[in-house]
Amino acid sequence: MRHIVTAVLCCLFLLEATCQAQAPAPLQYQVSFDDRAAHYVNVTMTIPAPATDTVDLMMATWTPGSYIIREYSRHVDHVTVDSTAEVPVSITKSSKNHWQVKCVPGKDVKVHWRVYCREMSVRTNWVDDDMAILCGAATFLTVAGAPATPHQVQFNLPAHWNRSVTSMNAVEGKAHTYLASTFDELVDAPVLCGNPVIQDFAVGGASHVLASLGDSSLWDTAKAAADVQRIVAQQHQFWGTVPYSRYSFLNVIAEASGGLEHDNSTLIMTSRWNFRDKDKYEDWLSLVSHEFFHTWNVRRVRPAALSPYNYETENNVRTLWVAEGITSYYEDLMLVRAGLIDRNAYLRRFSKNIERLQGSTGRTVQSLSESSLDAWIKFYRPDENSANTRVSYYVKGCVVGFLMDAKIRELTAGAKSLDDVMRLLYQRHAGPKGYSDSEFTAVVSEVAGTDMTGWIAEHVDSINELNYQQALNWYGLQLPEEPAKPEDAKADASKKGPISLGIQTNETTGSLMVSGVTNGSTAHKAGFNVDDEILAFNQYRASVKTWRDQLNQLGVGSKVKVLISRRGELRTLEVTLTPETVQRWQLRFADKPSDDQKARVTSWLGK
Repeated sequence: MRHIVTAVLCCLFLLEATCQAQAPAPLQYQVSFDDRAAHYVNVTMTIPAPATDTVDLMMATWTPGSYIIREYSRHVDHVTVDSTAEVPVSITKSSKNHWQVKCVPGKDVKVHWRVYCREMSVRTNWVDDDMAILCGAATFLTVAGAPATPHQVQFNLPAHWNRSVTSMNAVEGKAHTYLASTFDELVDAPVLCGNPVIQDFAVGGASHVLASLGDSSLWDTAKAAADVQRIVAQQHQFWGTVPYSRYSFLNVIAEASGGLEHDNSTLIMTSRWNFRDKDKYEDWLSLVSHEFFHTWNVRRVRPAALSPYNYETENNVRTLWVAEGITSYYEDLMLVRAGLIDRNAYLRRFSKNIERLQGSTGRTVQSLSESSLDAWIKFYRPDENSANTRVSYYVKGCVVGFLMDAKIRELTAGAKSLDDVMRLLYQRHAGPKGYSDSEFTAVVSEVAGTDMTGWIAEHVDSINELNYQQALNWYGLQLPEEPAKPEDAKADASKKGPISLGIQTNETTGSLMVSGVTNGSTAHKAGFNVDDEILAFNQYRASVKTWRDQLNQLGVGSKVKVLISRRGELRTLEVTLTPETVQRWQLRFADKPSDDQKARVTSWLGK
């Protein structure tokens, strides 16, 4: 028996040694901030002993979660390589985001470059004397075709910076040094460097950190961390699983906004003034909730078209409305269920999504699935005509999530909900394969106990108006009555406003410039163009500060001659003033809900 045990141990030792020998050596990076005042980082990459005489280097063109080709290589310059007479090496740029290195096989290669970092956002880089916010996709070159290679990064911090924070694993014994097991992990781990305020807490057997970088003097970071902890606990309860051991909330307080999800962290941006403003602080909590919900929905269970990521081109997908819209639906649901906002606050916040959707002319032009598919070319490239031609997959996806949730609850007599759909989707399709459009529909149908293909097609693939009444009846909710339509208004010059021309204006320059025209509006019919400068109404000088009041005093039904300047040429357009007919889509609870409706609201929103 002793000989058998010895033999087994020897085999295990040899197997372990073989695996270690086959494991690729990590690509190594040194990141320094000597040129931080000019908003540059300097990066040195060491490629350990390549086996060939040519190495192709690649830089990502976009980052997951932000669906637009950003051309990160435009901020890279001074790309050089160490070369000596004994080890002759050269590097040549071969395309917009590729460089070809000619090297000596078996000899390490050192490549250097600079990255300009002066865009304060969650998907780009910012560096100055106070801090560094680095996005992996926007910072690092890698060896093309070797995504599974480990990447080790060391940050050489200035003396007055005391900390770096990221979700990558720290390398023991090396300050500010981290190891990403793959390029995906490197891209997925934003890094904060500077002097952040740290709040630690544990939930569900996992450790968490809220790292606040920037001016936190007006923030109670301990209170913020306690509120984030409640969000984490609520979402752990929702999903029933904790897929990480450590999670970082990277909170940049630098008069910016936005959030971006990652596997084990999220990067969010806010203002120093937001903590003490109740509504804006709730917006921040909602953003935290949204990005954290992505830990499951889109990071671990995601559309098949996003698995694996292709960092060099668009990854087209029709179900971003599931990834982002349904996440938007749950962002505030998690807050009300966690007791961070009350039910009336929840209805007020959710109603804004209905109002944004119903106020968008683009909802009659673009379907929800088309909005998802066109994210790469439309959503992140808005222009003056966007409101007329596109709908947000965040906003409409959120509203459709609400309607789907109510529909499933009604079909199952309250036994099932969209909660069950998301959990089953995670159980069935979390992992590298992801889910297809039809697989998502199949999960919804299984939970609902009936074929939901037609319902989803009507709400997702169609531009037909959404019907809210069935969901409202289920919960005992009400919307205000429809307002009068413009054509119903009598042409009565004695009527006072409010008046609507159907234009958006840019008044920041001191001039009254048209920045958008709503299709079908009074201004559209009269022939207004974007970039027209409005000079006068009925020969009276138009004032940037008072032009709306001027029109209101003229009254509904008045015919007004509008003097404009179009490309320097004076023209006169004639309009008939019509009343503003903006619908206030504010949900409220019915005055006398039934006991069943009360129970349904409790099941939906929590106690």
